[in-house]
Amino acid sequence: MPEPPLVVIADPVAPAALELLSKGPGRVVDASADPAMLPSKLGAAWGLVVRSRTQVTEALLSQAPQLRVVARAGVGVDNVDLKAATARKILVVNAPTAATTSVAELTVTFALLLLRDLYAAIQKTKEGGWQRGLHGAELSGKTVGLVGYGRIGREVARRLRGFGATVQAFDPLLTRSPDETPLVPFDDLLGKSDIVSLHAALTPENHHLLNAERLARLRRGAYVINVARGALLDEEALLAALNSGQVAGAALDVFETEPPTRTALLTHPHVLPTPHLGASTPEAQRRAGVQVAEELLRLLRGEEPLYLVNTEVVARP
Repeated sequence: MPEPPLVVIADPVAPAALELLSKGPGRVVDASADPAMLPSKLGAAWGLVVRSRTQVTEALLSQAPQLRVVARAGVGVDNVDLKAATARKILVVNAPTAATTSVAELTVTFALLLLRDLYAAIQKTKEGGWQRGLHGAELSGKTVGLVGYGRIGREVARRLRGFGATVQAFDPLLTRSPDETPLVPFDDLLGKSDIVSLHAALTPENHHLLNAERLARLRRGAYVINVARGALLDEEALLAALNSGQVAGAALDVFETEPPTRTALLTHPHVLPTPHLGASTPEAQRRAGVQVAEELLRLLRGEEPLYLVNTEVVARP
């Protein structure tokens, strides 16, 4: 009698996901604690669960001849070679709604920190200072431009309206707004926003979407937030815009290279850097793990997945 399909866990996932998978019809091997053991498990793997640490390259896929599903416990799949997976008829599924709340909340937190210049005030107070007087501005009444208006962008807009902010969005994939937020041309958004926040997917066309030319079109003294993917933003151009005062401040949770290497940007007095932690809440990680575990269980039962990324693959595993 053949053994049940093997699911290999390459990166750490929430215990709830492991518990769910362990009750299913497949076998589970957790290789997340020691990446060096992953190659020895790939040969028999039917399913592979990854987060962002493991790079699912063509070379890795070639080591897994029985692989039928790659499950990304998160939203972005830029660490998965979709072309290579599709060519091998390997399904790629993700957890598109898992981090929506966490990333939306971080975005609003960044907006408040930037506008009130709170990080500097906190640091100076910790150092023994007591500088009062006018300090920053209110979010209420400001215009926030969202570049990309998917699930996260819509949740950000909903929260911002509660603060009394005006929200506009640019998304070339949408022909009409799914809610009350107006869709505007990119140049209009850049010129009329006090804060520009990036929420687009990283594609070859979107590389350096916010470059020197577009940063120059911003309202002078605007703020930039990036919680999506680092390569959407030209970091050298941003540094120049910060130094010239064209951009008043930036909050960056993602970088072109991670960990980041541009020290001048990291240490800039008007930059708030965080280590790609938008989805790093217990709630988001639990949802991500459980969602992909449920996807794998559906496929093991011969059902259709809910969150198939490479829809070109139509055959079931």
